[in-house]
Amino acid sequence: MRLFESFRIAVTSLLLNRTRAMLTMLGIIIGVGAVVSLMSLGRGVQDYVASQFEGMGADILTVRGSSPVRGFFFATVTNPLTVIDVEALATETIAPNVDQVAADYTVQGRVVDGYSTTSVTVRGVTANYFSVYDWLPQTGSIFTQQDIDAQTQIALLGTTVVEDLFGDASFDPTGRTLLINNRAFIIVGVMEERTATQQDPNDEILVPITTAQTRLANARIAGEGYSVSTIYAQVNDPLMMEIATSEIEAYLLEKHGISDPDSADFSISSAETVAESRTAVLGTLTLFLSGIAAISLIVGGIGVMNIMLVSVSERTQEIGLRKAVGAQHGDILSQFMIESLLLSLLGGAGGIALSWGVLQIAPNVISGVTFSLSSDVILLATGVSSGIGIFFGLFPANRAAKLHPIQALRYE
Repeated sequence: MRLFESFRIAVTSLLLNRTRAMLTMLGIIIGVGAVVSLMSLGRGVQDYVASQFEGMGADILTVRGSSPVRGFFFATVTNPLTVIDVEALATETIAPNVDQVAADYTVQGRVVDGYSTTSVTVRGVTANYFSVYDWLPQTGSIFTQQDIDAQTQIALLGTTVVEDLFGDASFDPTGRTLLINNRAFIIVGVMEERTATQQDPNDEILVPITTAQTRLANARIAGEGYSVSTIYAQVNDPLMMEIATSEIEAYLLEKHGISDPDSADFSISSAETVAESRTAVLGTLTLFLSGIAAISLIVGGIGVMNIMLVSVSERTQEIGLRKAVGAQHGDILSQFMIESLLLSLLGGAGGIALSWGVLQIAPNVISGVTFSLSSDVILLATGVSSGIGIFFGLFPANRAAKLHPIQALRYE
């Protein structure tokens, strides 16, 4: 009964000072709203990044060579990846857990179609690149091994390139001829549009790998055939990714004459590892920004304590009167603690409502990402706001409860 009476008095006091109570809650509202919004936004972006990398192929290992590091007097020597490596890794004796191996060789190209000119990445690919990456043309056809062997000057365009050259991404330029680095190529199709992860895959032109190596560049290496930019190894079973990685690493280390794996002049990665590293970075950034936003919660808590001290000062005679008619130490303490807790909880509820509004607007700014308020974030916000009320309200409440009734009644 006494607790209910303390609650009633606390609510009455807040209603009598609505403006002051609202201004006090404002700091809590902003702090909780900022923390909850940043945590929800960060989680949404992490989930989006993870889903995009999953779409790149969870069973594909990507092997890239390292660029030489130039020092003051000399540059480190690195061994390039070559077609011999591609053929070797496709054999069961060297990499038994690898199903098939594709490769690409990239060059920068100046593309001209009539009066339209653009600079774009030209990616020479093997015939099985499309099946390994599960990426097919929306119009036209893929390259065959005959095209690779004949070094045919044909090209598949990404939708971004189509839009840049022809003004409309839905335009079908199949059959037209364009110039890539002053060499004529026949367009044989347009690739399906893909969501960008790092570099926009739609802003590329695909050509047969041998055409890129010989017509658009000179990729020949004495005794090694031709160099490649990237090797894509599709693993038989996603559960065997680590073993397949060890097989590829062991082959390349031996071929390049490197004994220490830490000194390897190549890197092996998968969509999963890249996604994990990026989501980890985003998670750390989210926590860092949330920590900065939490400073406003401390400021809001100090505001609650300040207002409660003012309230104690203004109501000293009321406290003295209540103690004179029998109110105990705990009654006064609970009255002011409840008042402080109500301010913080109402501020926390307002902060959650503010963050909900932010998350409704966010998809209009960041397209393709889904944001939502999760239950654990709401519980965290509620717990934090309650903790602020208890922590910052304890000192003013305890000060009020310790007032001597006679001194309180004489206070002016």
